[in-house]
Amino acid sequence: MADSRVAFLKVSWANVLLNTLKIGVEGSLGLLTGSLALTADAAHSVADLLASGVVLIWGRSAFDDADDSHPHGHNRFEPLSALFVGGVLILLGLKLLYDAGHSVLTGVSAEYSIWLVLGLLFALGDMYLCYWYTQDKNQELQLPSLRALAADSLNDLYTTGAALVGVLGMAVGYPIFDPIAGGIVSLLVIHQGVDISRENIQYLADSAPPKSEREEIKRQIREHSAVHGIHDFVAYYSGHMVEVEFHAEVDRDLTVVEAHDLESDLRHRVREVDSVSDVHVHLDPAGLGEWKDATES
Repeated sequence: MADSRVAFLKVSWANVLLNTLKIGVEGSLGLLTGSLALTADAAHSVADLLASGVVLIWGRSAFDDADDSHPHGHNRFEPLSALFVGGVLILLGLKLLYDAGHSVLTGVSAEYSIWLVLGLLFALGDMYLCYWYTQDKNQELQLPSLRALAADSLNDLYTTGAALVGVLGMAVGYPIFDPIAGGIVSLLVIHQGVDISRENIQYLADSAPPKSEREEIKRQIREHSAVHGIHDFVAYYSGHMVEVEFHAEVDRDLTVVEAHDLESDLRHRVREVDSVSDVHVHLDPAGLGEWKDATES
């Protein structure tokens, strides 16, 4: 857990610093040249910086141990911070779409400069490094907030690429390329924000995991030689992790010690499923036949 927390903090800080660097370069060039493309892309990165900061502050709480105020731990801080990123993306995409439409109607007054191209090439390299590093580290961590930040960095590549197309359009005498490309990319940003938000609302609403995952958990239980059947099975998200509750039907002649050892063994088997964080087991004597939803193993 400690190593995961350190890795999470490194990735979060990298996102904050790389977005800050991108804002500094693009914002300065945008203000000096009057380029709408660079100014808009810098504004995009301000939203990214805000999202990265929220993930850094809120997301690290997911690694804190359970305490009196959070007896089930802090898993929900992870999807909560990711949901914020998704909301920022949706609002940002709508703003970019509006700006693109306004630019098409009113025209673009900025003039081409080679510094615009150099600034955007720098921004592309900066965001690719951010995307690659976040994606690479999250292969092991598997955190939704970092997945959201990686998606945000990927969107930055699209928006910066669109800004580059617009600047190159100015270079060859077609400044209209800028708002058209920006409008297309803004739709991609909105789509990505909706996907991230939908996923993390599911985590926060205690929704059930996919059926395939539930069946894998049930298989782990049924394959135990001491289990005759299971009933009252429930699996639900607690944050981005899964909690499991079930009743297992077992021999009625087990001693207290044998029942304790069996319960511990079942908890261990179920927690071998990567997404499972906690397991609640109730042992029932087999053969009573009073549970309509009982399933024989």
